[in-house]
Amino acid sequence: MASGSAPRQLNLGFGNPSKELLSGLVVAFAMIPEAIAFSGIAGVDPQVGLFGAFLLSITIAFVGGRSAMITSATGSTALLMTGLVATGEARGEGLGLTYLLVAGVVTGILQILWGWLRLAYQMRFVPLGVLSGFVNALALLIFQAQFPQLGINLHFGESDAAGHAHDLLPHGSQIPIVWGLVLLGLVIIYGLPRLTRLVPSQLVAIIVLTVISIGFSLEIPTVSSLGDLPTGLPLPSWPFGSPADMKVPFSLETLGIVLPTALAISLVGLMETFLTQDILDDRTDSNSNKNVEARGQGIANIVSSLFGGMAGCALVGQSVMNIDNGGRTRLSTLFSGVSLLAMILLGRPWLEQIPMAALVAVMISIAVSTADIAGLRRLRAIPKSDTAVMLMTFAVTMLTTPHNLALGVIAGVALAGILFSRKVAKVIRVDAVDVNEEMRRYVVTGQLFFVSKIYFLQGFDVHDHPSQITIDLSAAHIWDQSGVSALNQVIRKLQQGGSKVEVQGLNEESLNLFERIGSQPEEGHG
Repeated sequence: MASGSAPRQLNLGFGNPSKELLSGLVVAFAMIPEAIAFSGIAGVDPQVGLFGAFLLSITIAFVGGRSAMITSATGSTALLMTGLVATGEARGEGLGLTYLLVAGVVTGILQILWGWLRLAYQMRFVPLGVLSGFVNALALLIFQAQFPQLGINLHFGESDAAGHAHDLLPHGSQIPIVWGLVLLGLVIIYGLPRLTRLVPSQLVAIIVLTVISIGFSLEIPTVSSLGDLPTGLPLPSWPFGSPADMKVPFSLETLGIVLPTALAISLVGLMETFLTQDILDDRTDSNSNKNVEARGQGIANIVSSLFGGMAGCALVGQSVMNIDNGGRTRLSTLFSGVSLLAMILLGRPWLEQIPMAALVAVMISIAVSTADIAGLRRLRAIPKSDTAVMLMTFAVTMLTTPHNLALGVIAGVALAGILFSRKVAKVIRVDAVDVNEEMRRYVVTGQLFFVSKIYFLQGFDVHDHPSQITIDLSAAHIWDQSGVSALNQVIRKLQQGGSKVEVQGLNEESLNLFERIGSQPEEGHG
């Protein structure tokens, strides 16, 4: 593309079919371990994550707004599901998954709504400090979620690591073996790319650790310890009904239980999706529609939930992998889902024997790649306000129980808004010029609104009263009721002292604001 020309639009055709199919196949291999691991984080059977990965990929290939982007079960959304699944299980055995599926449907409806409301345009106001805090909190939460599988019990005083059975978590002599396998897996994940990038290093790590586990007959937790793997195609199921049938009532009470989780998933999922979309747009020098993608994500989450899969969003790592391997169209996304389903159904006996230690190694590498390490290295160089926003986002996410990435983002955006308002407030300036002993001219430059009001008022000497005072607002703009009130307050105090006040240069928009509020500058305007 010639320098300075506009970015080209997405290629919606099939591109190079052989490259598209091969790329989709490679991505499918990389999706399997994450889908299983994210199921464990959410507290549901592996088949829920695997079905979700398959259904999301297939659906988004048709309704998404960004070609070649991979959507699946993700760590950011899985972390938000843990509390809801636990709440559902407390209300009845097996209801945790049902509440999760209802939340997925509500998530989809909300995301369709966000798409129609053009939420993507509002995401432009999310500063980099919030995104940095978001990904760093996400990375730490993904890493913490691996502690139980490493034999680390954070629930001190509770038996058996939060009530899991001994065959689910490593214990006793199993712990050193698990740690050794995890370390070996990390060596492979980070060492193999130095030799070759023809195959995903995460996939190689899983294969090697599985062979070692089977070959030495190691008695350690495996994928089968987490729960059931799929034995056939997913079937549609309506989650509402009688609790005796492991369903939940269609009521406001159910909505009240799932809505906080669904709202968080819808916002966090779209934030990660839009971030991934920006990365792919930049790598392919093309444009894509975020609002269409938001609606597509919503449709995909509804379809996934109605077929027994968990909700999700775009995956940064797999999407970049797809682009790097030559995927450019929807065919690669579609084939990744089809390949994933084929692997699940044909490779079930082998998937069940994958040691959990292999998945822990994969998830640790994902946590490391998720963190904004470059931003942390620049911590001393970036403005303190950006650091404060990043820390606020991170702290609120980590301190909420259960951890809530959406609240962290909201807190970060709120602090960024406050800090920005303080900066903007200081750009208003009032210069006083004494024309002669009887005349004074005040020249106002900048934006007058609720935050800058105090600096505006400080620019006037209301205790000195020459006979003629002119307030020149040609280089200023009044934005709100506070600005109107501040100007009227200055005029009133100067007039009370005996000065004749004239306001000049008030622009049309500011004048309209005065008229709507029902107030006018007391001495007219120029």
